[in-house]
Amino acid sequence: MSISFGDVFDATAAAVQPDDRAIYCDDQIVSWGEFDRASNAVARALRAAGLEPDAKLAQYMRNSPEYLIGFVAGFKARLAPVNVNYRYGTDELEYLIDNSDAEAVFFDAEFAGNVAAIRPKLPKVKVWASVGGRVAGYDSFDDLAAGDGAPLGIERSGDDMFLMYTGGTTGLPKGVMWPSATWWPVLAGFRAPSFGTEAPTTIEALQAQIRSGVGREPLYVATPLMHGTGLFTSISAMSKAAPVVITRHRSFDPAAAMDAVTRLRCAGFVIVGDAFARPILDALRADPARYDVTCLRTMVSSGMMWSPEVKTGLLEFMPEAMLVDSFGASEGAGIGLSITSRDLPPTEARFDGPDTIVVRGEDFTPVVPGSGEVGLVAKTGDLPLGYYKDPEKSARTWVVIDGKRRLISGDHATVEADGTIRLLGRGSHCINSGGEKIYPEEVEEALKTHPAVLDALVFGMPDERFGQVVSAVVGLVDGEAADEAELVAHVRAHLSPFKAPRRIAFVPTAPRAPNGKADYATAKAMFEGVGV
Repeated sequence: MSISFGDVFDATAAAVQPDDRAIYCDDQIVSWGEFDRASNAVARALRAAGLEPDAKLAQYMRNSPEYLIGFVAGFKARLAPVNVNYRYGTDELEYLIDNSDAEAVFFDAEFAGNVAAIRPKLPKVKVWASVGGRVAGYDSFDDLAAGDGAPLGIERSGDDMFLMYTGGTTGLPKGVMWPSATWWPVLAGFRAPSFGTEAPTTIEALQAQIRSGVGREPLYVATPLMHGTGLFTSISAMSKAAPVVITRHRSFDPAAAMDAVTRLRCAGFVIVGDAFARPILDALRADPARYDVTCLRTMVSSGMMWSPEVKTGLLEFMPEAMLVDSFGASEGAGIGLSITSRDLPPTEARFDGPDTIVVRGEDFTPVVPGSGEVGLVAKTGDLPLGYYKDPEKSARTWVVIDGKRRLISGDHATVEADGTIRLLGRGSHCINSGGEKIYPEEVEEALKTHPAVLDALVFGMPDERFGQVVSAVVGLVDGEAADEAELVAHVRAHLSPFKAPRRIAFVPTAPRAPNGKADYATAKAMFEGVGV
């Protein structure tokens, strides 16, 4: 079905009451009437500035209501929103904005210095607008949003798209082209009235669901909107008029998050693995009388493995919740799911994926279930068009296997005898030690099952004899103790002995990006600094 998200949000606004809540952000509340008017006004201003359909709109911002307003305004104007990692330096920013052909850039005022450094090198940009404060010489997002807020009344297309730029962990960032008509079914899970139920497939059915009030409980999104996990879940929830709860704070505060869940009666919570889940569990255990999180029905994690022990602990406080591991990528969401509940015990890195197979890298033939053979994850279904302006990399990433177009995600996995997929990790971080291939994520999960380990990152360090040796930085739970020999023995009890770390550096905190993903470069530097 040819659906544009510009039309979706026009329809959503028409189905709600203007005073209904759209966004909670710290002490700020944005109503649907305000959201609709502001996004319409911004869209109108961008078109008035000369941006034609398919022009690119880059968003260089932290989490805020303006991020969501700007993103939806892009779709309403038939532009292609572009995510920008706010941690980038000026060279990376210049590359991404230039590579995306952006003609408009929304930026947080705190980043004005970086913007000033790159602006002269980016003549294609017609609109630079600051958010969260006025900056001399630039437009103000507030002024754009204060214009004519009536619906634009333009014809849109299911080809209207956005660019989801990857993190660039295996090279320069690449823009994944997601058309509206493809993205609409991908986001169906969060449009459903409740997890596991069927989502409306037409705009008319969506409006009927919105008017019924079913499935409109708030969703707390703890992750950055600049990454796929936060963006996909936020837009999906808002498209069915469920309020999104976000914060402007730069670091995750689990106590404040649980306070918000308790106060607003959130039904869903979005995280990235143990980097968020373990602090939440610690906060709940430290002061259980302070919170009531029994309202939570789903806690969804994507982008990082999630420890079974943490899941089990969380279910003590949210017994009706389904804890969902969503295995996906910028290049293709919904590769697999793993669900934990009171009736479904947690498993480690095992996923069900009806549209996903594991294939051999050399000829793309399927791996035999139960064989233990390692292959590459390959997913079919609703997939993006490819990488923006990079047909060669697109051809290597999305391939046709037995007549079906599939994403080769770069993840290595095996297939269990029952058909479930056991994820091992990304090949780009694979360790080759004495000819044996070792996947860091698998060792990290084994380390994190030790009760004293708060977090761990595993990587290969150079070694004259073995080429690389398995090495790790480990952060311990406050008040707990463990030594290297104890942790090595623990891993050996879970995995083949050759996968156990040879060297462990104990650090205050294992380094991760704001979205919870591993920062292996910093971890290696910390390891070398400790001098193990």
